[in-house]
Amino acid sequence: MTSTDTPQNLKLAFYGDDFTGSTDALEVLAFRGLRCALFLSVPTSVHLAALGGFDAIGVAGASRAMSPDEMDAELPKVLSGLAALAPQIVHYKVCSTFDSAPTVGNIGRVIELARATFPQPLVPIVASTPALGRYCLFGHLFARSATDDEVYRIDRHPIMSVHPVTPMQESDVALHLRKQAPLAIGNVPLAMLDTASPAELAEHIRDMAPARQAVVIDGLSPNHLTTTGDCLQYMASRMEAPLFVVGSSGVEYALTQSWQGQEASASADRYGSFGAVDQVLVVSGSASKLSAMQIEAALDAGFREVAIDVEDLTIGTDTAAAEARLVSEVVSALASGASVVMHTARGTSDPRVARLIQGLQVRGRSLEQARLQSGRLVSERLGIVVDAIVRRHRLRRLVLSGGDTSSRITQALGPDALEIRARLAPGAPLCAVLSSAPHLSGLELALKGGQMGAPDYFVRALRGSAAAT
Repeated sequence: MTSTDTPQNLKLAFYGDDFTGSTDALEVLAFRGLRCALFLSVPTSVHLAALGGFDAIGVAGASRAMSPDEMDAELPKVLSGLAALAPQIVHYKVCSTFDSAPTVGNIGRVIELARATFPQPLVPIVASTPALGRYCLFGHLFARSATDDEVYRIDRHPIMSVHPVTPMQESDVALHLRKQAPLAIGNVPLAMLDTASPAELAEHIRDMAPARQAVVIDGLSPNHLTTTGDCLQYMASRMEAPLFVVGSSGVEYALTQSWQGQEASASADRYGSFGAVDQVLVVSGSASKLSAMQIEAALDAGFREVAIDVEDLTIGTDTAAAEARLVSEVVSALASGASVVMHTARGTSDPRVARLIQGLQVRGRSLEQARLQSGRLVSERLGIVVDAIVRRHRLRRLVLSGGDTSSRITQALGPDALEIRARLAPGAPLCAVLSSAPHLSGLELALKGGQMGAPDYFVRALRGSAAAT
C-alpha cells in the first residue's frame, strides 16, 4: 500500500485501553502493509506531517484501569483529539475478552462519552477476533484458552472468569455492557453476515436507532470479519465525521481484510523473523495460569528468578529502600550475563497479591477498592523500578507481561512512539522503541496480556524465531 502524504488521509486512528491491546492492533495494521505507529498521547496533524504521514495511527492509553470519574476527566479530550485528525474511522480498542466492570475499565461509559463527540445514530461493537480464538455468536462471547486450547464461554473461561480485578461473569456482551451504563444494545447475528450485503447490514444497523444506542456484531470466521469491515467502510463513507467503533483488534482485522480486497497487500512475511539476543529482562505482573506456565518455562531455560515482594514494594515501612533493593538485585543479575524474569505472582494461588489486598483493607479500603488500588500501586512502583534498571543496564530486549503492568511501565519509560519489529506471538508482537533518549535507543519491547502467547513466549523472546535461528 502506498503511504499517505498527509494526516488528513488517515484511514484509521485508534485508542487502546491498555498498551498490550494497543500493540495487538498495531500488529494487525503493520502486517497488512500499512504505515503506522503507536503514540503515548494524541499527536497533532503537524506532528504527523513532520513524520512523513501515516495510513493509521494509535494512541496507547490506560483507561482499562480507570474509574468512570477518571475516564470522564481523560477520555473526552482524547476522543475529540482523534476526531480532529479526520480519519475515516476512530476505534476505541478494548481487550478481546471485553473484561471490564462498572467501577474499572467501564466500556459502557466510553460509549456514552463517545456519543457526545461523534454524531452518529449508534455505535458498532465488534466482539469477535477469530485469529486470537475469540468468537461472538448471538451476542455471546467465547474465547480459546491457551492453557488447554479449548474454547469456553467467556464467563466459564479458566483465566478470564477469575481475573483478579475484572472477572468476566456474563457472556452476553449487551448485558455485560448494560451493567456498566444504561444503554440499549442490539445485535447483528451470523445469519445476516452470511447473507446480507454491506449496504443491507448498514441499513439494518441504522434502522435500530433511536431505540438502540449500540449494536454488537457477531463473528465466527475471517469471512464474517471481512463482511463487517465492508459494512464499517460503507457506513464511514456516508458520514461527514469519522465513524466511531468499539471493539477488539477484530476491528483492525475486519478493516484490513476489507481494504486488502480493494487495494492492499499483506506484508507479514517481513515481520516473521527476528534474531536472538544475549539476554532478556521479563517483568510479569500477571497472575494468570498461562503466565505461570511462561515463567516456569523461562526458569527451565536458565532465566534468573526474582520474586517481587509486592507488599514491601507498595505499602511497606520503607518503599524507597524496597525499590532500591529490587533494582540492585536485578541489575546485578543482568550484569552477570543472565536473563531475568521478575514477577509479582506465579499463578492465581500465589499469596503475594492477596496479602497486599488484605493490607490495603486493613488501611481502610473496601475489598473492591483494594483490588483496584493493588494493581495500580504495583504497576506504578514497577514503572519506577524498570526505568531505573534500564538506565543502569543497557538492554536490547524487554518483555512486559500483564495489561496494567505493561501500560504503567511503558508510560514510565516514556518512548516517543512504537513501531512493529516482528511477530513474537499473535496479538503480542515485538516492537521497536522510537526515542531520542540514549538508554532507550535501540531497545526492543514486547508487551503481552496475561492470556496471550504460548508457554515458551519468554524463551522465544530470548532465542529469536526459528527462521532467524
